Parts: sequence; structure tokens; C-alpha cells
Amino acid sequence: MPRTSSRVQFKNPRGLNLAGIVDHASISDEAPTPIVVFSHCFTCSKDLKAIVRISRRMAEAGTTVLRYDMTGLGGSEGDFSSTHFSSNIEDLRSAIDFANQSIGPVTALLGHSFGGAASLAIAATDSRSLGLRGVMTLAAPSDTVHLAELLIQMNPAIDLGDRLGEVSIGGRDWMITGEMIDDFRSHDLVQLLPSLDIPALLMHSPRDETVPFGHMKTIADSIGADASTIILHGADHLLSSQTDIEYVADLAAAFASRLAN
Repeated sequence: MPRTSSRVQFKNPRGLNLAGIVDHASISDEAPTPIVVFSHCFTCSKDLKAIVRISRRMAEAGTTVLRYDMTGLGGSEGDFSSTHFSSNIEDLRSAIDFANQSIGPVTALLGHSFGGAASLAIAATDSRSLGLRGVMTLAAPSDTVHLAELLIQMNPAIDLGDRLGEVSIGGRDWMITGEMIDDFRSHDLVQLLPSLDIPALLMHSPRDETVPFGHMKTIADSIGADASTIILHGADHLLSSQTDIEYVADLAAAFASRLAN
């Protein structure tokens, strides 16, 4: 199906403008159009190759997708060093509110890596108030504490003295603050997951060297019967293979379509 794409902008609770792109599916008279909000990984953006290609293919399969940049990343306003998991959740909630008001009722959330953790947190606490019917994750961690510890391993100064330091991720230097670390340590995602009462589709690769495969099992065990798992054999964390991108996109579009009907 043909698709169109448009740039959008909306504000988060801090009054900052967040940038997004809506990949619109062609409207069908035969079935409702699913709407998915797609959250990117830590220090990534809506323009990550895999996110762009997954979103566009989902639109071509009949699902409208809003992909957006969290605070301080991509085209969004703000300072990345002042963000944390709590602000990620606020940004996602703002994206959902925008989509509900400007595009149509959001069917499901899709999150890659840390964006998957934020999607699960929102789905577990606010699915009914937001009208969500499902949540999908791609290489999502089962906790936020492990990222805090990984960042400190990369630069111990983050947890000492002024509690400030740079780390190199994806070929760029990022300023990490003690406030960010404290926030990561304060969340307990696994404790929230038993409250999830909508279907969840979890996708992960045993070869993932960034977020170990065991995180998917922890998430699935915590959710229980509402969780379905897909093993992405041979895929890497960023889905560098076009074949893997197409497989994930087709699964996500089919899942969203089933929820919308």
C-alpha cells in the first residue's frame, strides 16, 4: 500500500518541542487503521536506520506510525544530560497524547531497547486511561539499573565527586549526570509488569551483545500469559540486516492490525 510521511511537533510537560515523523498508512474502508507510537533506544533518534525502515514498511502494510525524538536528541529541544528514564516516560506520554488528539486513537506502543522499557512502563501503569490495546518491544531491557551500572563502568567519575562525566556511545560523546544515574536506579520495571493487562509482543535476538537475551525471558515471566515472544535468530541489537528489519516490521504490523480489528 502507498504511504505518506509528514513532520510533526508537540510539547512535553517541560514545555520543550519534540520532533516527530508520522508515516501514514493509506486509509482503508475495509478495516480500521492501527496507530503505533514508536520509541527509540538510548542516545538514538527517530532517524535511526532500523526505526525509519520499520516504520515505513509498517505504513506500507497498513499501520500508521508516529516515531519521535526524545528530549535533547535528534530534532527535539532540550539538553540530553538533564534527561532520565522518568523524562523518557513523560516524552512518550506526550507522544501518545499528541497522536490520540491529532492522528487517531493509539492502538499500541513499539519500543526499541530503552524505548521498549519506557513503552512497557507506560503500558503496565496507564493502558486503560490511554486506550492502549497492546505493546511491542524490540531488544528491550528488563530493568534500568543495568544501564546505570554500565555507564559508571564506562566512566567511574559519574558516580564520584561532582557526579558528572562523559561516555562514548555510537561514536559520540554524551554527558551523563548523577541525577540520571539516580533516576535509573529508582525504577523497578519487573515490579510493574505483572500489572500489564494488554497483549505484549517481545522480540529479541540471542546474539544481542548490548542487551543480553535473558532480559526477554525475565520480561515474559513477569508479564505471564499476555506475553508472546519472538526469537530473532542471527539479528544484532540495531537490526543492521534488511531481512531482519522486514521481518520485525511485518510482525509488528500484523500484531497491531489484529489488535485494531
